Amino acid sequence: MRRFLPPLFMILLASVVGCATTDDLRRVHGELNYRIQTANEKIDAVERGFAPLRGEIAELRGEIEKTNEALKSLRGSQADLRAEIAEIRGHLQQNRGLAEGLRDETRKEIAAVSAKVSKREEEEKALREKLDNLAFKISFIENFLEIGKKEETAAPAGEKVGKPPAAPPKEAPGKVKTDKESLYAAAYELFKQAKYDKAREGFENFLKLYPDSELSDNAQFWIGECYYFDKNYEKAIVEYDKVSKNFPEGNKAPYALLKQGLSFMKLGDNASAKLLLQQVVKDYPNTSQARIARVKLLEIK
Repeated sequence: MRRFLPPLFMILLASVVGCATTDDLRRVHGELNYRIQTANEKIDAVERGFAPLRGEIAELRGEIEKTNEALKSLRGSQADLRAEIAEIRGHLQQNRGLAEGLRDETRKEIAAVSAKVSKREEEEKALREKLDNLAFKISFIENFLEIGKKEETAAPAGEKVGKPPAAPPKEAPGKVKTDKESLYAAAYELFKQAKYDKAREGFENFLKLYPDSELSDNAQFWIGECYYFDKNYEKAIVEYDKVSKNFPEGNKAPYALLKQGLSFMKLGDNASAKLLLQQVVKDYPNTSQARIARVKLLEIK
């Protein structure tokens, strides 16, 4: 701006000289000098005020350049990170695919193994039931065989046990109309015909007349069986218990103890059943009753 002041001054001076007096020129010249000086002072003040700003601007420009360099570096790092992230995502997707494949294969294998286990459990259960039924049939047959031996011993000569007895001969007044063998055989025949109510009455009548005979323990056992096959398990338990208490040395004691345990199982009382079955195994080892008891204990477990 100082470069334009001298020419401007000369132009103004020439214009004034042409139309003013010497005093006027001096006055104008003084005013112009004052204005020029004031303007120069303002310019110097402005320049002095801008001097610090120029330093700050330079510093800001330096910081901007540094920031730009840092941004460039960050942009490069971001690009690298994005590439790494894309690669990691690719690996993850690949691993997920492998994991899903392995998971599907594992599920299939588990399903196949579970199916085999279920099939084996069903087969084992079927075999166990079959064994249980066979053992029970053996026990039942042995039971009948034992009774048959006693009946053959007790029956009259020439009379076949298991058939209704022939009509007894007329007897003298005061004598019982039927003997114990025919009374027992008649009740037993009713039991084989599944007429359990009538058979039970027959065995109970037999026990009233012959409480201490060689067939009494059998009769008491069959009373329990009548209740058992009628599914009256509570009364069956009571009658089986009478066999064990009243005839502990009889051959029906192990059968009665076993059937007590089975009756408790039918009622859902596995705790009581377990105790009785364990007692059968303990008191009567190496018997068919003990074998049946062991099978039933496995079911309870």
